[in-house]
Amino acid sequence: MRVIEAAAEMRAYIKEEKKAGRRIGLVPTMGYLHDGHRSLIEKAASQNDTVIVSVFVNPTQFGAGEDLETYPRDLERDKETAEAGGAKVIFHPPVGEMYPKGYKTYVNVEEITGILCGKSRPTHFRGVTTVVSKLFNIVSPDRAYFGLKDAQQLAVICRMVEDMNFDIEIVPCPIVRESDGLAMSSRNTYLSVEERRQALSLGRGLAAARKLYEGGEKSIEKLTGIIRNEIDAMPMSEIDYIEAVEFPSLEPVVSAGRGTLIALAVKFGNTRLIDNIILD
Repeated sequence: MRVIEAAAEMRAYIKEEKKAGRRIGLVPTMGYLHDGHRSLIEKAASQNDTVIVSVFVNPTQFGAGEDLETYPRDLERDKETAEAGGAKVIFHPPVGEMYPKGYKTYVNVEEITGILCGKSRPTHFRGVTTVVSKLFNIVSPDRAYFGLKDAQQLAVICRMVEDMNFDIEIVPCPIVRESDGLAMSSRNTYLSVEERRQALSLGRGLAAARKLYEGGEKSIEKLTGIIRNEIDAMPMSEIDYIEAVEFPSLEPVVSAGRGTLIALAVKFGNTRLIDNIILD
């Protein structure tokens, strides 16, 4: 498994790969790879000749008081997981490589970054779109792979790609869950045993809402209400939001239908978890 840290070296590698006619797939991550990431890598490997996994804990998408310093890191494990999934290279730049002294340029997608997670994390998506656009410029992939667990992030990236004329195919990949139903996340390692037990209410609530919808219920209030009741029953839970919007436009919806995204963010102790379903 080759690890590249410098953008210039990464560009030189990509140039040779493209000269040889190889198609490039990029899987952007912040590292501490789990089976959810591996599913993205495997999907990329099935559709491309060369898969690049970026491992970069991006400081610009963390707000004040968030877990930038404590975010889990394990490059050796990441190398093993990436290689097992079919990747050839990890791009692991230091912060100074991505944000050199005097850095002043950011990419901002309007409106749809101010809802859902953007309400409580107002600078988060500016950091995401900035770093992803930089990765796209450095790696020049044919395709890039993002998980649906962060459906808002996926929608924002798709909007950016269209608006900025990136010639890149964005490939959405399904949520991967633990055996107990918890959506896979690097932050799951923060949870205590009891917090994790109570966090299973997220998946139960979303499953209950899907079942209610499949039974004919279209009321957003009732669908989100059944989720809220499930989570509120957990004494350690602190709900940030439970909302329904259209996917991928993220526009408001009056009643549930095909393509309705029901998304949530909930804290258990100091750990903020997200999850969602897209109806039909």
